[in-house]
Amino acid sequence: MFFLFISNSDIARVPGLSAAGANADVLPFTSQADADVIRFGQPLSIDCFPMDPDGHPTPAIITRAAVTAADIPVCVVRAGSIMPPSPPYVELCSSPGGDPRAAASVCEVKKIFDGAVSLAENFTKDGDKVMLGESIPGGTTTALLVLRSLGYDCMVSSASNFNPTLLKESIWRDASARLGIEKGAFRNDPLIAISELGDPMQAAVLGFVMGSKKRTEVILAGGTQMLAVAACLRAMGCEREITVATTKYVADDKTASFCELARLLGVETYSAPLDFSLSPYKGLWDYEEGFVKEGVGAGGAVLYASWKGVKADEVVVRTNKLYREIVESYPPK
Repeated sequence: MFFLFISNSDIARVPGLSAAGANADVLPFTSQADADVIRFGQPLSIDCFPMDPDGHPTPAIITRAAVTAADIPVCVVRAGSIMPPSPPYVELCSSPGGDPRAAASVCEVKKIFDGAVSLAENFTKDGDKVMLGESIPGGTTTALLVLRSLGYDCMVSSASNFNPTLLKESIWRDASARLGIEKGAFRNDPLIAISELGDPMQAAVLGFVMGSKKRTEVILAGGTQMLAVAACLRAMGCEREITVATTKYVADDKTASFCELARLLGVETYSAPLDFSLSPYKGLWDYEEGFVKEGVGAGGAVLYASWKGVKADEVVVRTNKLYREIVESYPPK
C-alpha cells in the first residue's frame, strides 16, 4: 500500500521560501490537488494544475505515472490540509500547521500522532511493505527546524533550483529565539520539536511508523523531509530498519545534506534513477537542472513500481505523456 499524507503549513507563505508558493493563489490547495492528480490524473478541488509559472509540474505526475503503470494501491491521509481532497481519504487532522516564528506550529501533535499509531495498527501486517509519501508546501523548512532542534547541523533540500538557505537559517533564528532555545534543545523530545517547530505531516508519519507491526517493511518516500521524520524516530528510540526513498535529484543536491544525514541516522536510501534529459518538454527537462527534484512520494513510487516489474524508464515515458495531456488541458499562465 502507498500512503500519501497531505498537509499544509503557514510557513510556506513566506515570500521566496516555497517553490509551490510561486502561485500564491494555488498554494493553500496544493496538497489536496496532488492527491487528486494521483487518483484521477487531474485536480478536482481546484480549476488549475499545480505548476509553477515556468511550467514545472508537481512531482505528483511522476507518482501518478508509477501508480498507474504498476497498479499500486493508494490511501490518502489528511493530516492538516486546508481542504479535503476529492478521492476517499482517512482524516487525522484538519488543522494546518502554523508559523513557528509566531507560536507553536502543531497544536494537535499528540492527537495526530496517536491517530496515526492507531491507523498503522489496523492497516499493517507482518511481512507487508508500506510506502509513506507526503505533500506539504514549505515542508523542507519545517524539516530543517526540527532537525536543528534535535541537534543536527545540516541543510535540507529545496524544490527550487536555488535553495534559499539564508532565508531558512533566518527562520530558524527567529523560531528558536521565540522559544529561547539553541540547537539540540529538543534532542530527547521529538514530539515537542514537532509541536513547536514542525508540521502535521511529521507527526502523522512518525506515529504511523511507530504503530506499524514490527515485521512490516516501512519505506519513507521523500527527501530531507523524511529524514527529519527518521531523526524523530531515532530520538524516540526506534531502532527498526528505515529506508528513505527519494530521487537522484535530491541525493545529488550539493546544497543539501541528504547522504550525510542518512549516514548519521543509520538510514538506508534509494535514489530513483529518473532521467528527463530527453524529454521534449522543458517543464520536465528542467528536473535535470535542479527544479522540483522530489515530492508526493515520487522516488518511492518509482521504487514501488520496480517491485512490480515496472522500470524507471517506463515511468519516465508515462510522465511525458501525462505532461503533454496536462499542458493541453491546463496551459501555463
